[in-house]
Amino acid sequence: MRYSICQCKENGLNLVLLKDAKSGTEVAVLPEFGALLHGFSIHTGQGLVNIVDHYNSYEQAKGKIDATFKSARLSPFTCRVAEGKYCFEGKSYRFKKKFADGSAIHGLLYNKPFSLISESASESSAFLTLEYHYDQDDEGYPFQYSCQVRYELFAENLLLIQATVSNLSERRIPIADGWHPYFVLGGKVDDWLMHFNASHMVSFDDNLIPTGELKEFDDYKEPRRIGPAFMDNCFVLDSDNALPSCELFNPENKLKISFFPDKSYPYLQIYTPEDRKSIAIENMSGAPDCFNNHMGLLLLEPGNSQSFTVYYQLSEL
Repeated sequence: MRYSICQCKENGLNLVLLKDAKSGTEVAVLPEFGALLHGFSIHTGQGLVNIVDHYNSYEQAKGKIDATFKSARLSPFTCRVAEGKYCFEGKSYRFKKKFADGSAIHGLLYNKPFSLISESASESSAFLTLEYHYDQDDEGYPFQYSCQVRYELFAENLLLIQATVSNLSERRIPIADGWHPYFVLGGKVDDWLMHFNASHMVSFDDNLIPTGELKEFDDYKEPRRIGPAFMDNCFVLDSDNALPSCELFNPENKLKISFFPDKSYPYLQIYTPEDRKSIAIENMSGAPDCFNNHMGLLLLEPGNSQSFTVYYQLSEL
């Protein structure tokens, strides 16, 4: 059979692998830390190359995930909530867990252990589904919901990542969804080319909180070298399902990754770490601080579900 699924342990990390025997492509998922994407690897002239920056051991993941958030699951909110507080339906809430700058950051599920609930491999694909039930773990979000994450590997190095959230509370809940993967294509970010399909950028204050304004921005409508530019910005994607919303390309080794989000992910956050060895490209359903500014905020009724889907395609040109 062309596709297979297996489990392995690597430096204390319990991984689930999706494999394509024909191409040699592998996808590695780490359920115990927010169902994060640990690896997306293809065979090149230099052997098997993983384009996802990940944690090298269990100790490193446990010690650093709440500081670096590599591949973090962003749920039930994305990026920051200003001062960790918001109002919803006439009541004020404050998150217990805060980042160093005083904001609540990157949701509540990034370090939660997801359970494997289904898996299957065939001649056409391999998939797995993971799930976590959130049960009022933080006083700032006293609601109940479930989050299922599906990974599915197809031919031509095409990877589906889909999150489905279901409201288990007796009242509607505010929610947003997203991902925080860091990509490494070899060498320095400065030498890579990038383009993304956006005409506007969300305006931030000095604390990276949206001001409510949008600025015109089309610098990356066409592929361009990233150079020394520092980015920690959020963009509003133009709606065009016929094209990838974003592409990242290293002209030296010809590695390219393309992003195909559906309409549930209209925002794109991009961050360049100081070491310039990777770049975070984050598909999001809502803008930073959407619990306060309502930019992309979803109000999910009791018993209802919502799915958020993105495809990654990896290639060597």
